[in-house]
Amino acid sequence: MKRINLTLDEVQAFVAVAHAGSFKGAADALFLSQPALSRRVDKLEQVLEVRLLERTTRRVALTPEGREFLAHAERGLAALRTGVDEVEREVARRAASLTVACIPTVASALLPRAFARLAAQHPELRLHMLDEGAPEVLRAVQSGEAELGLSFTGASHPEIDFQPLLTEDYVLALRTDHPLARRAVLSWRDLLAEPMVAVAGDSGNRVLIDQALSRLKQRPVVRFEANHVAGALGLVEAGLGVAVVPRLALSMRPGAALAGVPLKQPRIERTLGLITRQGRRLGGPAQALVKALRSELAMRPSAASAGGAG
Repeated sequence: MKRINLTLDEVQAFVAVAHAGSFKGAADALFLSQPALSRRVDKLEQVLEVRLLERTTRRVALTPEGREFLAHAERGLAALRTGVDEVEREVARRAASLTVACIPTVASALLPRAFARLAAQHPELRLHMLDEGAPEVLRAVQSGEAELGLSFTGASHPEIDFQPLLTEDYVLALRTDHPLARRAVLSWRDLLAEPMVAVAGDSGNRVLIDQALSRLKQRPVVRFEANHVAGALGLVEAGLGVAVVPRLALSMRPGAALAGVPLKQPRIERTLGLITRQGRRLGGPAQALVKALRSELAMRPSAASAGGAG
């Protein structure tokens, strides 16, 4: 197929002359000099290898080929204007909305207050939270469904930029009336006789904990499972057992009679971070949310042990 080697400026120049019926009128409409306008039309005719306009000292008229090309040119310009308008509307829509993917712990304990800060500053903004497991959060950011993600996985992914937000340790969640709740610190050996509540085996939290405990000769026995941390804490609150959870998760149930005791031998921690597609610059709403998140974390010194929460 023959390559179409013409420019939009040349087509617009021709259409303007056809509508004005003169080079002077078209030049005025396009804010061009008449010689510059004439060069554009000449170039278009050279590319098409046909005369589009008949020029006389008094008037400019379309040739038969010019009339044929004008109809196509007008339809093409109209379609292009429609495309530009639709893109501009989509850009405006995205500028007025923000989708954030996050793990359930963040969805319950951190993001709502950050959303509240952002909504107060930008009441016209539409906010959408995708609260999913860590793998789904990563996929949502990769696909562009979410502009920003909050998770503890993705730091080593080649297509993802990972910006550490906070590092938190895992603690033993238990009822405040449990005998171990009075201890300042616990070892995993102290838990061997305790009924354990855990999240599902394929969850990011469970995988991280199992990896950390893989070298222990004796490990606590899991008696109860829930798909998410919130469900596990509900079972703990009901007195069914104890659970190892990220420290931040305890703020998911502020009215519950639950305590969190640090664990050692080994001590387990995770780094929560902001994840975006590699090289992508965040839009204004996303940048404002990051600022709100940092402000929220600055008010939670006990949740962060490192990692730039301020």
